[in-house]
Amino acid sequence: MESTIQSSCLTCDFRPDRLFCDMPPESLKAFDEIKSRASYPRGAVLFAEGRPVRGIFILCDGRAKLSICSDSGKRLVLRIAGPGEVLGLGATLSNTPYEVTAELLDNSQVVFVRRKELLKFLRDNQSICMEVVRMLSQDLHGAYERVRTIAMVRTRHPHITFRPRALVV
Repeated sequence: MESTIQSSCLTCDFRPDRLFCDMPPESLKAFDEIKSRASYPRGAVLFAEGRPVRGIFILCDGRAKLSICSDSGKRLVLRIAGPGEVLGLGATLSNTPYEVTAELLDNSQVVFVRRKELLKFLRDNQSICMEVVRMLSQDLHGAYERVRTIAMVRTRHPHITFRPRALVV
């Protein structure tokens, strides 16, 4: 991991388009004081499923693959996270191990905030805290939709089994 000069969220051109980044100036100034920003190479793992929580990661740019490991050891990609997304938020707030593995698909700039500093920041900035609650609710509803989609495919076509086939050229 290569550290970069910490830039301010106040001057970020993408800030208005990103839910967590679009805070009032006084909140952004306080956030700048608790965050660290670093460059990571493609393939870097920000955090791994089952590992102790350290804090949240915010993708400034690039993408991250969020995956889980099945009982048989196979990796299942849940989704691809993009710029502006907050990763590890649920685990950080509940102080439980990370639920997924986050691996970068691109060279990326990433902001990190330690759990302790995040909790103090949210206590001091109640409007931001409510935004975080909304984000967690959206994540939960997204998970419900993914489960519903998977369940509906299997109930509509119970005779279909999904097996990879060889490509015939």
